[in-house]
Amino acid sequence: MKIFYIQHVPFEGPAALEDWAKLCGHELVGCKIYKDAPLLDPSDYDLLVILGGPMGVYDEDKHPWLKKEKEYIKEVISSGKVALGICLGAQLLANVLGAKVKKNIVREIGWFPVSLTPIGWNDPIFKNLPATFDAFHWHGDTFEIPKDAYHIASSHACPNQAFIWDGRVIGLQFHIETKPESVKLLLENCADEIEDSEYCQKPNELLVEEERYKKINEIFFKLMDSLPILKAH
Repeated sequence: MKIFYIQHVPFEGPAALEDWAKLCGHELVGCKIYKDAPLLDPSDYDLLVILGGPMGVYDEDKHPWLKKEKEYIKEVISSGKVALGICLGAQLLANVLGAKVKKNIVREIGWFPVSLTPIGWNDPIFKNLPATFDAFHWHGDTFEIPKDAYHIASSHACPNQAFIWDGRVIGLQFHIETKPESVKLLLENCADEIEDSEYCQKPNELLVEEERYKKINEIFFKLMDSLPILKAH
C-alpha cells in the first residue's frame, strides 16, 4: 500500500505513522505543502493522511497554500479514497465537508482522556480502541461534526474529538501518533500557546515517561490496522 501525507510545518512530521508504515511494509511519501511542494495525483496512492499544524483552516491570507490544499482534499474525497486527518488535518476535512471550524472554548494542551461515543464503540475502525484512553492534545480550534458524519469521540474540554464520514474519511482532533521528539519540537516552536488554564499543562507535564507514548502509539496502530483500505491489500 502507498500512503501519501501532507505536512504543514517542519516540526510536525509523521511520527508514529512512519513507524507503522515501516512495520507493515507500506510505502510512505510526504509533501511539505508549506514549501509549495507538488501534491500527488490521488490515483497514485491508496491512503491520504493530513497532519497537524499551528495555523487555522481560515488563515489563507498568511498561508495561501491552504486554498490549494482544500481544493485538493475535495478532489481526494470525491475520488473515493480513504483519508485520515489529525488535528489541523481533521479540521480541514471537516471544513471541506461543509462543517464549521471555530475557536474552542478553551485551549486543550496536554494529556487528557478521550472517550468513544456509543457509535464509536461499534464502528468498524474504532471498535478495537479502548472506550476511554489518554491522548495528547495541542489545539485551540474545534470542528463541528459534518453533515452525514458520525460523532465518534469526545473529551471534557472539547466535545468533538473525532468523526467518520462515509466509512472512509476520518478526523481526529487528538494526537495518538505523537512521540517524545514530537512534543519536544512543539515546545520549541509553540510554547507561547500554553495558557494558565486547567486544560493547558506545563511543559514538564507534557514530557512524560516514554511508556505513555508507547500506549498511544499502540492505539494508533490499532486504528491504522482497521482502516478499510487494508481490506483491499
